[in-house]
Amino acid sequence: MEQLLNHLRHLGFTELEAKVMVSLTQQGTQSGYEVAKRLGVSRSNVYATLQRLVSRGVIQLTPGEPARYTMMPIKEFTQMISGQMGESLTYLEQHMPSETHEQPSFFIVEGERKVIETLNRELDKASEEIVAGIWREEAKWSRQGLERAEQRGVRVLWSFEGDEDGKFSGMLPLTASQQGGRKFWLVVDRRWCIVGMRGDELPAQAIVTEHPLMVELLLQHFAQEIILFELENDLGAELIQRYGEGYEHILNKYMPSFVHKDID
Repeated sequence: MEQLLNHLRHLGFTELEAKVMVSLTQQGTQSGYEVAKRLGVSRSNVYATLQRLVSRGVIQLTPGEPARYTMMPIKEFTQMISGQMGESLTYLEQHMPSETHEQPSFFIVEGERKVIETLNRELDKASEEIVAGIWREEAKWSRQGLERAEQRGVRVLWSFEGDEDGKFSGMLPLTASQQGGRKFWLVVDRRWCIVGMRGDELPAQAIVTEHPLMVELLLQHFAQEIILFELENDLGAELIQRYGEGYEHILNKYMPSFVHKDID
């Protein structure tokens, strides 16, 4: 019964209207007094409700002493509601003001549960490509979502620290530092991205946006990872000899404080 009442409420009927309609359907034609007695509601409230339903064409009134009320056949009722909703939706499509195209916003998501929900919701919407960088500790958040995406034919490329099974295609080594927490980021279909951090004693926090600049920065970062991965595979010893471990000779030239903080 409660589920039936709930669906009637979703169609725009009040709690009492829904109960009156169900009562008339179950018991057949009744007077307002009989409906009020059966529902245990004041007669004034029931009569006002019956009048509204009559005006909407949902129930039929048979004049007399007392007046009698009958619920319209359920098939006719559903056809009427369906037609009314269809007309309203068509009107909205034709007459709603044009959408304003605002600059994409940045949203903060806090807490592991909310981050996971946000992340997996977008992964399930992915249709073309997912590019990501995740540490092994956080990979469990998105592992199933990424697997489902690959099964749908979505191209998945991600940097993944500490993979042991080599299960996914497109894996690349993650070179970011863990200092201050483990960073994670994902770009879905080159339109949506999430960037965040989490540590063993640091609550998960993330920025979510569809801003094209942030998407571009993350994809550029990933492209640099790919290039470095290929170069280090082919020319590793030569690169170390020429540029130092972790390219420290280059970084010392431009960002010495960065080298001392993150590499040494």
